[in-house]
Amino acid sequence: MGAHGSSLDEVLAEDMHHWYNKFMRESPSGLITLFELKTMLQMQGMSEEASGYVDQVFYTFDMDGDGYIDFVEYIAAVSLLLKGEINQKLKWYFKLFDQDGNGKIDRDEMETIFKAIQDITRSYEIPPDDIVTLIYERIDVNNEGELTLEEFITGAKEHPDIMEMLTKMMDLTHVLEIIVNGQKKKE
Repeated sequence: MGAHGSSLDEVLAEDMHHWYNKFMRESPSGLITLFELKTMLQMQGMSEEASGYVDQVFYTFDMDGDGYIDFVEYIAAVSLLLKGEINQKLKWYFKLFDQDGNGKIDRDEMETIFKAIQDITRSYEIPPDDIVTLIYERIDVNNEGELTLEEFITGAKEHPDIMEMLTKMMDLTHVLEIIVNGQKKKE
């Protein structure tokens, strides 16, 4: 995580009162809406896939499904992404990929998320369809073209290269820094 990690670790080390004050300064209502999150992330002009990815991230953080991220959900999300155990992170990745909520990830769902991540990060080193093909060749043991949660977690753990790729691509440190440090004010 390099320089990104140290500043976020310092922020995490601060007391809850300070965290709460930062959250309330950025979201005086005590809640972050999807629109506010997209504004913080400066999503104007992003692709439909990138916008859909942010929607999916928002909905996975909105644990009670009320359409808002409150302080408790915010802290839980930050904690999961920065300090969560591997199984917790893999379950969260799975939920993020499973866009239709049917309990399985198909190739199109995974490719859509990887395209969106590349649009947001502007990193296009490996084409998303190549990434998806590699993952499915290695961990879709039944060759069904879909991954269950169990297949996904087991496969990622058994293939360190896939785990490393997922961890790198799903790193939301830059998103958390924007939220924690506040939107850059336009002069």
